[in-house]
Amino acid sequence: MAKSTTKQALYSIVFVIILGIKTTEVNTLQDDNIQALREENRVLKQQLDWFKRQLFGRKSEKQLLDELNLQGSLFDKDNSPEPIDKTTEIKAHQRKSNKQLNGDEVNDTGLRFDASVPTKVIDIPAPELQGDNADNYEIIGYKETNRLAQQPGSYTILIYRRPIVRHKNEQTVKTTPAPSNVLEGCYADVSLIAGLMVDKGVYHLPLYRQHQRMIDSGVHISRATLINWVQKGIELLRPIYQANLKSIISSQTLAMDEVPIKAGRKSKGKMKQTYFWPMYGDNNEIAFTWSNSRGFLHAQKQLEGFTGTLLTDGYAAYSKTVAKLNKKEDTITHATCWVHARRYFDRALLIEPVAAQAAIDKIAILYKNEKHIKDHITEPADVLAYRQKHSEPRVTEFFNWVYEQRQRTDLTPKNQLTKALNYVNERQVELKVFLANPNVAMDTNHLERALRVIPMGRKNYLFCWSELGAEQLGILQSLLVTCRLQEINPYHYLVDVLQRVGMHPASKVEELTPRLWKEKFGDNFLTSDLA
Repeated sequence: MAKSTTKQALYSIVFVIILGIKTTEVNTLQDDNIQALREENRVLKQQLDWFKRQLFGRKSEKQLLDELNLQGSLFDKDNSPEPIDKTTEIKAHQRKSNKQLNGDEVNDTGLRFDASVPTKVIDIPAPELQGDNADNYEIIGYKETNRLAQQPGSYTILIYRRPIVRHKNEQTVKTTPAPSNVLEGCYADVSLIAGLMVDKGVYHLPLYRQHQRMIDSGVHISRATLINWVQKGIELLRPIYQANLKSIISSQTLAMDEVPIKAGRKSKGKMKQTYFWPMYGDNNEIAFTWSNSRGFLHAQKQLEGFTGTLLTDGYAAYSKTVAKLNKKEDTITHATCWVHARRYFDRALLIEPVAAQAAIDKIAILYKNEKHIKDHITEPADVLAYRQKHSEPRVTEFFNWVYEQRQRTDLTPKNQLTKALNYVNERQVELKVFLANPNVAMDTNHLERALRVIPMGRKNYLFCWSELGAEQLGILQSLLVTCRLQEINPYHYLVDVLQRVGMHPASKVEELTPRLWKEKFGDNFLTSDLA
């Protein structure tokens, strides 16, 4: 009996011990599951916050620094900003504008226009000059009121009337030949072809909408004819585009990016995902090369022969491209964009507001230094000295802070701050390139502003029906955007070069690129007979 009682007691003790172990394991598993669910909840909240900001939030990435916030509390008298001593006296009822006026302005109505705008004078009769008392009045002057008007569609038919002459003695008949046209056998004037291209590329008006506008204006042409005209016109511009691309590749600093565009049919009801690879050179020139993929092989092919600094975002294909091209000879230095690094910390603001904001503030100081350089320093040597004195210590401090943050044990791999820290840590060398080269910008903002025409146009025409159409769109946008960067009227440029390209020496085709065209032909460009 005693042995049985002892065994039961031992079994009870063992059962309690096993039950305690199981309970501990269950509690540990529950804690792990709860922690995982909490982390997943934080990540989902961050994603929801990011989507809300994309739809309803502030799009600008400009940082609002505290020192610029001079507005204090309504009831806080001690912290109110001191009044600013203004020494500039402004006369009553007069305001000065920063815009430069050219003397052709109509100041009484506020309407401003130059001499190229057509005008129409409409005489308004005076009631006093009509009737029995008209002899008692005389006109001593006129007062003009100006209004800006618009026609629904401005199309003109140019009729070239050529005389038919007959020799009186020989009885032979001759006719003056018609003026040569840009496209042989085409009844479209160069002004129309250039207008179709500008409306498509600059104002993002698809050809089917331009076709509708023509019909509304009484001009009936098939849509396929318009497409044919634009395609043939772009092919005339291809040698100029290639010369423009060659000039960009010869730059010392080259910015490169990629932007998607649907082009060509993948299957029934689906389009292929292709990409433009815009490249921005030293002389404010841009070229949109096209590829059917986002792989590094296209970038490698385009950058062959380039020697200098390549400025990009953090896409791994660029690092791979530079490594491949530098195998034979180290000729390319790879620099990456600080704005893309800052965006990673911006995404982490919801989960890690203190640390993410600290990183953003540190990067903001670097941009404050760049603004000082832009406003006050012009010589490259002075730019380099200023960056090494003011920005280099800040960059070192930033990466020391990154190292300290990466030692934290509470950061999980899915945390957005972890991803931001890993992103900048892996690209330390590339992010520091601007400190040693005064010609390298801190970011690719200038390129992103220039390539904006692609997503803006994509919202209108959605896709390119063929891959050839996407390639031709890149040729057109390369020249049109470069015209904007060079402050050239794209319409005047296209009207001139479409006529000039057929008679210009092929060995000097680079003179027709927008930058050199502005110097050589910008003051005396060719016009259409419509003008």
